[in-house]
Amino acid sequence: MDLLVSALEILMRWDVALALLTGSVGGVLIGAIPGVGPAVAIAILLPATFSMDPIVGLTVLLGIYGSSMYGGAIPAILINTPGTAVNALTTYDGYPMTARGEPRRALSLAYSASFFGGVFSVICLILFAPVLARIAPLFGSREIFLAALLGLILVVVAHRGQALIAGALAGFGIFLQTIGMEPVKYTQRYTFDTQFLSSGIDLIVVVLGLFALSQAFVLLTEDDDKTRLSQLRGGLFQGLRELARHPRVAGVSAGFGVIMGMIPGVGEFTAQFMSYTYAQRTSKRPEDFGHGSSEGLIAAETANNAVPAAAMVPLLALGIPGEALTAMMLSVFYVHNVVPGPGLFQNQMDFVVALYLALLILNVLVLVFLLSATRQLVKVVKIPNRYLGAVILTLSFVGVYSLRNSASDCMLAAGFGLLGVILKRLSLPIVPIILGMVLGGIMEVKLRAAMARVKTPWDFIDRPVAFLLFAVIVLVLGLHARRVWLDMRALRQATWEERHGATRFGARMADRRARVEKARSRAVRARHFPSGPPPADLR
Repeated sequence: MDLLVSALEILMRWDVALALLTGSVGGVLIGAIPGVGPAVAIAILLPATFSMDPIVGLTVLLGIYGSSMYGGAIPAILINTPGTAVNALTTYDGYPMTARGEPRRALSLAYSASFFGGVFSVICLILFAPVLARIAPLFGSREIFLAALLGLILVVVAHRGQALIAGALAGFGIFLQTIGMEPVKYTQRYTFDTQFLSSGIDLIVVVLGLFALSQAFVLLTEDDDKTRLSQLRGGLFQGLRELARHPRVAGVSAGFGVIMGMIPGVGEFTAQFMSYTYAQRTSKRPEDFGHGSSEGLIAAETANNAVPAAAMVPLLALGIPGEALTAMMLSVFYVHNVVPGPGLFQNQMDFVVALYLALLILNVLVLVFLLSATRQLVKVVKIPNRYLGAVILTLSFVGVYSLRNSASDCMLAAGFGLLGVILKRLSLPIVPIILGMVLGGIMEVKLRAAMARVKTPWDFIDRPVAFLLFAVIVLVLGLHARRVWLDMRALRQATWEERHGATRFGARMADRRARVEKARSRAVRARHFPSGPPPADLR
């Protein structure tokens, strides 16, 4: 009880309450603007949070992270354009509802499903994070190294069809982290006697360049789309009642979101498609999916909003981020000398409980705000792209310069912004670079600490947790190799059939159809003209 009171005292501070309100409302607005997204907003705000108390800075970032997906459903449902990338699946059933005159029903159902998924994942965070924190003391240097390596591998193999390039980009991120002064002997690496590289490349510079500046460049070079909005008819509260009629779909989808959120590198997309596929296969009306199915909309929105709080589990318990946004939040912890892990639960449990309560209050605030302000929020969709691009560009450069008052950092950020544009144009992943930088630093320090007590390769995995992590790494790599081999075999089979079997088979079928058609025409002539061919004027 004393712990709960202490956590409530933290949240009752005016600056924490203001941060919670600003983050929740701002996240909805950011999510409702197509083309911006939470990564851009968090990247811009990150330098400002370094001067705040850790609970204030994290509350703002968590508010944006958790509420942006609520707002992203608005343009996805009304104009068939997802506000954030993870709301793409919402368009499958949300926009068809709008097209048949039910936009309010679709929005209400999306809000209700998002609220259920968010609250469910916070409860799971409360239950799972302390359990992992009790296990965390078993993690020494080698176990943390293997856990970080597993996270990096999962991020790479999650990019199916792009695993090789994702691995190369993760390696590039690890290389970026090595530039500057190395952490043990304090020698310079890859600086080439250049002054501005001697202190290394700051993670925030790379984040702002790859996410914020690249998006600004894209928005500035794209034409503005003329958006037409539908009239909002119906009650916004009816979604809560409709959600209660599908408890199985909502529960299973939230479960998928929690499980996928706790696994590094997997995230919202996998959770969404798994829950959507499950809902379609078990539905009594699977033919409605993609044409305005309420079950499909519930599955998509519940799963993606269950991920953010679940992604905080490995971050808080082990200090290992699973994707770019939690990696950015980790930097806020480190700036304020707050180290995630078992020590956080032992020494600052009131801080942890305050984070839990902030996430719960966040979901309530967002739901109330959306149910009361949707009519005004839909106008955000009409903001011109180039205006957005100019604002993001200005704020990004201000944020980069404020880090170290360095024009060189601004030039580096612009270079990474151009790299981000190229990667987006080529449909290549950006997240592996960020996670390579974050996890690469953890892996380097822990590996060098572990090697002082390792004599043989077996010594590295001679403890239970280390051996288990090593076995999981081998299993993941083995399953990925098997999947690649099956995909290559299927591709070779399809290519062979196209070159040999399919062409001949198609020709045989066409010849057979011609012969059948000729025989049918002869039968018709014989039935109508039994004495011979028809007269010339009837041919």
